[in-house]
Amino acid sequence: MQDENVLSQIVQSIPKEALKYELIEIGAGLGDLTNKLLSLGNITAYEVDRELVPYLKERFKVAFESGQLKLEIGDILEIWKGESLRSESYFLISNLPYYIATLLVIKAIKDPLCRGCVVMTQKEVALKFCAIQNQSDFGALSVLAHSIGEVKMLFEVHPSAFVPQPKVTSAVFLIMKNQNLPQEFLAHLEDLLKIAFNAPRKTLFNNLSKVYPKQKILEALEELGIKPNKRPHELDTTDYHRLLKLL
Repeated sequence: MQDENVLSQIVQSIPKEALKYELIEIGAGLGDLTNKLLSLGNITAYEVDRELVPYLKERFKVAFESGQLKLEIGDILEIWKGESLRSESYFLISNLPYYIATLLVIKAIKDPLCRGCVVMTQKEVALKFCAIQNQSDFGALSVLAHSIGEVKMLFEVHPSAFVPQPKVTSAVFLIMKNQNLPQEFLAHLEDLLKIAFNAPRKTLFNNLSKVYPKQKILEALEELGIKPNKRPHELDTTDYHRLLKLL
C-alpha cells in the first residue's frame, strides 16, 4: 500500500480518543503506513518478515534511535496467544493481511486491553463486521463487534491503490470500544452465534434446536417476545445477549 491519499485517510480516521493509548501497527511491511503513523506519536509495529528488518531499521533510523518507533519481529498469531497482545491499553491500526484479518479483528474485540481499531480488510469482511440488524451481511461477526462499542464503515479502497493490485476491493472500518465485556461472556456469545447463524436462511429456532432442547428455546424466545419463525439476522445485538443469558 503506497497510495498517499489512502494512507492519509487512514491516519485521519483515527479518533482523538485513541491517541490516549499505545498505538500498535500489525504488519509494518515497507513502512508506508508506519511513516504516517509516526506523526501521531510513539508506535510499536509488528512484522513477520525478518528480511524487511534491515530496510526498516535504515528507513526509520531516527525514530528507532529516539525510541519513537519499536519493532517486534515474529508471527503475530504466535505472539498473540494469551488474553492480551500488550501489557497496557492500546489502539490497533493495520492494513491486515487478508488471510488472517477476520481472526485478528476477533482477537482485538476480545482483548480487554485493546480499546479499538482502524483496520483495512477485504470489503466483504468489513461489511460483515459493520452490518446492522436486517442487513444481508448481518451475522455472528456483526453481533460480536456491536457488543463492545461503535462500529463504522469508513471508506472503500480500490485495487489500484496497491502494488501489485489485488483482485478484490478493500475497505477501512473503525471499532471503538465503549464497554469491556468479560472474555468468558464473549466466548460464550461467540459459541451461541456460530449455532444461531449456522444456516442463515433457516429460522433461528431451527438452528438453535440442533444444540439446545426445543422446549427451552421456545420458552426463551417467548420470554423475549421473539417469534419462533424469525431468521437470525432479524434479531439485534441486545436480543442475542439476552438470549445467551436464558439459554
